[in-house]
Amino acid sequence: MAGGELTSARLTQAYLDRIAALDDAGPQLNAVIELNPNALSEARARDEERKAGRVRGPLHGIAVLIKDNIDAVPMVNSAGSLALAAHRPKQDAPLVAALRDAGAVILGKTNLSEWANFRSDRSISGWSGRGGLTRNPYALDRSACGSSSGTGAAIAASLAAVGVGTETDGSILCPAAMNGLVGFKPSVGLVSRAGIIPISHSQDTAGPMARSVADAAQLLNVLAAAEAGGDAAAQAAAGKRAQDFAAALDADALHGARLGLLRDTGVKTHPDQDAALQRALKSMRDAGATVVEVRMPTEGKWNAAEFQVLLYEFKDGLQRYLQDSDAPVKSLDELIAFNRANAAREMPFFGQELLEQAARKGPLTDPAYRKAAAQARQLAGAQGIDALMKKHKLDALIAPATAPAFMVDPVNGDQFGGSSWGAAAVAGYPSLTVPMGEAHGLPVGLVFMARRWDDAKLLSLGYAFEQLTQARTAPKYRVTLSP
Repeated sequence: MAGGELTSARLTQAYLDRIAALDDAGPQLNAVIELNPNALSEARARDEERKAGRVRGPLHGIAVLIKDNIDAVPMVNSAGSLALAAHRPKQDAPLVAALRDAGAVILGKTNLSEWANFRSDRSISGWSGRGGLTRNPYALDRSACGSSSGTGAAIAASLAAVGVGTETDGSILCPAAMNGLVGFKPSVGLVSRAGIIPISHSQDTAGPMARSVADAAQLLNVLAAAEAGGDAAAQAAAGKRAQDFAAALDADALHGARLGLLRDTGVKTHPDQDAALQRALKSMRDAGATVVEVRMPTEGKWNAAEFQVLLYEFKDGLQRYLQDSDAPVKSLDELIAFNRANAAREMPFFGQELLEQAARKGPLTDPAYRKAAAQARQLAGAQGIDALMKKHKLDALIAPATAPAFMVDPVNGDQFGGSSWGAAAVAGYPSLTVPMGEAHGLPVGLVFMARRWDDAKLLSLGYAFEQLTQARTAPKYRVTLSP
């Protein structure tokens, strides 16, 4: 672009053509739920600015896809639900406004696990009533995981340069790991959550999904610069949001680093994944890192408290969003009633048990909620990650992210193979997954976790690991891996 060999308009059109060829036709990934009708005009405007000598930054003229739970005009924001299929917010979420200010072209929105996978305990990751099923580009009958399934599949298939996902507990890291991507969940508060359909104000955050750590860092620079927009956590993090995450990347960051390899996280690893982990550990040790085996003293003890927190906060946060954004349904009860009235389209495979449990919860002043919230934070944060890193003088924790992608099963729901990111999710701390290899052609990732506001350090460690291993391979769009 700087040399005049390519324009944003040509690049944007190429992505639109690729979406038509791979997402709508061909393997039919079904990752993009809606295109921005103004994408090409936005791209031409960025080209005119470049001709006039105004370049807003590294994302100037670059196409970005965002998850369909983030407000972006003139498109629908639905969380994949038919109840919100006509919901067109009147203004951009602050992070979308920041992307536009940085010169990015909003290409469209991506499908997701409906309600960010907080509808049923028998859900199918990557499926929504509005968007259907997103497919994994590495094997089309395998899960793209979720809830940022569409962003994961789309960026893996090069349907845009980078994408934005959101996470409460694994919704960036899981689809990134299973789609061979870098996925970064920032410290809660680093990126404004205003204008995002919520689950939990304690754990929610948006974050970058990309094919390299450098791309993720450039995108994070823009996301972290967004105005708080009424998000209390983002307001409190104002002093933490000005860092240049891309400039902080260091290919030698592993030299002298102390890393704690987490054991007993419950991930059902594959022998190929175990071999990839051993190669990864050797690479990091050869680069000058010290790796010690550690165990989380509170592993999994936060699960019950976390679930109660999510139920309470989902009800409170969703009803605020629905009312403030003038959505077609105004309450959780109205949403539940809509789903029952439209069960053939909305609930052909699984129900809405989580919505119904959340609807029965009281306000956030309930003592039961306050107790669960304090307990979850302590077990995952102070007594978990903080205690472990202090005891072993660690720079970061590492572990296999999750098992290789499982088969899509509409009858039984997700057959999930466990995860290693739970402590960071519950504590609100940063976590990162970087590709470390494959198991029978299915990507597997390595998770890095650290203390709150260690975002730059974590990205730098992941960058150094990525430069050493270069483990990512492009998808082959195989129909199946079955014999």
